[in-house]
Amino acid sequence: MILTYFSLSLQDINALEMEKVREIQIYNTLSRRKEVFEPVTPGMVGLYVCGPTVYGDAHLGHARPGVTYDVLTRLFRHLGYKVRYVRNITDVGHLESDSDNGEDKIAKKARLEQLEPMEVVQYYTLRFHDAMKKLNNCPPSIEPRASGHIIEQIALVQEILKNGYAYESNGSVYFDVKEYNKRHNYGVLSGRNLDDMISNTRALDGQDDKHSPADFALWKKASPEHIMRWPSPWSDGFPGWHLECSAMSAKYLGEEFDIHGGGMDLMFPHHECELAQNTASRGKGGVRYWMHNNMITIKGQKMGKSLGNFITLDELFTGNNAVLEQAYSPMTIRFFILQAHYRSTLDFSNEALQAAERGLKRMLQATKDVKELKVAENAPADIAKEIAQIKENVYLALCDDLNTPIALSHLFDAVRIVNMVKDGKQVISQQDKETLEFLLTTITTDVLGVAAEQEVDAADNGVAKVMDALVNMVLEERKAAKANKDWAKSDKIRDDLKAIGVLIKDTKDGVEWTLE
Repeated sequence: MILTYFSLSLQDINALEMEKVREIQIYNTLSRRKEVFEPVTPGMVGLYVCGPTVYGDAHLGHARPGVTYDVLTRLFRHLGYKVRYVRNITDVGHLESDSDNGEDKIAKKARLEQLEPMEVVQYYTLRFHDAMKKLNNCPPSIEPRASGHIIEQIALVQEILKNGYAYESNGSVYFDVKEYNKRHNYGVLSGRNLDDMISNTRALDGQDDKHSPADFALWKKASPEHIMRWPSPWSDGFPGWHLECSAMSAKYLGEEFDIHGGGMDLMFPHHECELAQNTASRGKGGVRYWMHNNMITIKGQKMGKSLGNFITLDELFTGNNAVLEQAYSPMTIRFFILQAHYRSTLDFSNEALQAAERGLKRMLQATKDVKELKVAENAPADIAKEIAQIKENVYLALCDDLNTPIALSHLFDAVRIVNMVKDGKQVISQQDKETLEFLLTTITTDVLGVAAEQEVDAADNGVAKVMDALVNMVLEERKAAKANKDWAKSDKIRDDLKAIGVLIKDTKDGVEWTLE
């Protein structure tokens, strides 16, 4: 049986769209240009993203990579790819300074709080998971911890030593950047020159073990007071921070995989060192596409725990921070992040978040309204053409290096049409309605991850259904009061609902309600 596209149901269109091969372009930091995505294995995507060092609560800066790579994963899956999304947890080896000196960040937190390091790790990992869930981010396929992969990291150090790109010094092992740079290009990812890096690096205490200040630790000998330590061929110690991602990405995605993502602040030294470790151990960089999201800033300065200018996600959700004028819902934060391209900076302000809140409210209302739209048999052809073009434009934007702000602008064109139909200023066919519903449910909710707060909660406890039923019961009482011309009772129900944040609107087709 032959089916035409225009005779298919919404579900059929969705399935057909997923089967449709679309060209996806990704900006590759390594080549500094957009490239057509070609997976290592057809139909499969291997994605590795650098996760948090868990010594404090997640902040707004953590939300951006969380949302960015969540949408990337959702898009690939929507288009029919099977995705293995690996995001690590750093629970050892991340020292206070990128120069391989200072105290381990987690060990320091444990010392100050009089806790075991793994108590700190567990506490903040659970809180990170909770924050990501509130943002409606899907969990990764695999979430490995650095401390659970010491054997793999030791084996990687041994391979780099064997290939002549590292040296042992007083129980520690360092990557020999000058030796590596003779055959490869250290700095190719970040666009830095080794001679400039060395000349601009000042001498630091405790760096005498290194041949060059540009060298970085693969394995550090633990000082007597260092709590987290493991036996190795060189000393009781711990792995260098950069080592874990090379080891764990290879274990779970193979020695060559598709995409490595992370924040732009990780490009150097972290990702540059990863690339060098990969090449030194197996002769190739191992990553086809390097993706980097830009920073969220406050007054033009990068937000971060180390700078002390961050706002935690919990503070944003509750409004419990002096710079906040109000609390902002997790979905408002998500929408705020999606309004800027992931490679552009995003500056925090209450005004920007409040604008995002208003835009989100408009879109979610249209998502609700589209299901109730009336259709006509003889809708004009030009509106069908416009709706079809909106759909195509949304896909073109998302497949063009994940251009979410452009995709949202086209989705708001769909919102405009929904409002026109609702107000009786436009008529559409059943097929038009299904396409609009596809855009405002499948794309908005399933791909962009934008959903009403109660819909996110409903995955756990069915709050949305219960609330909907309760409000409708109250509205039935009001309907009966109006039928009996009991205007005082009718008005009281309306006012009582408004007092708890439920706004009702009488229309010619009945009563509509929304959350304030």
